[in-house]
Amino acid sequence: MSREIVNRICAALPGAEVSDPWGGGHDAWKLGGKMFACIGAMDLGVSVKTADIETAQFLIEMGRAERAPYFHRSWVLVPWGLAEEDELRDRLLASYDLIRSKLPKKVQATIADRD
Repeated sequence: MSREIVNRICAALPGAEVSDPWGGGHDAWKLGGKMFACIGAMDLGVSVKTADIETAQFLIEMGRAERAPYFHRSWVLVPWGLAEEDELRDRLLASYDLIRSKLPKKVQATIADRD
């Protein structure tokens, strides 16, 4: 897995936008102004949001993710090489869908459905 693969997956999602809000080479993917994925400047992997702290802890305990530094405990870091592309895509889509579901209905209505 790599930054390029994550960026390709995220760029294909409706309404997704990338920025570098802190400078220094971060890729922060947002939907409706809310972040759903972030690759840090140190390029160790990608951080994604999970449904809750318990889900994040479960993924960490199962060895499928690590604690995401600087993020709330409901976020996890998926280090490069830990997940195959399909699993990583699933994590990214779950994070995207979670953020989308929390956006105001008016904002959700302006975003096309994903494939």
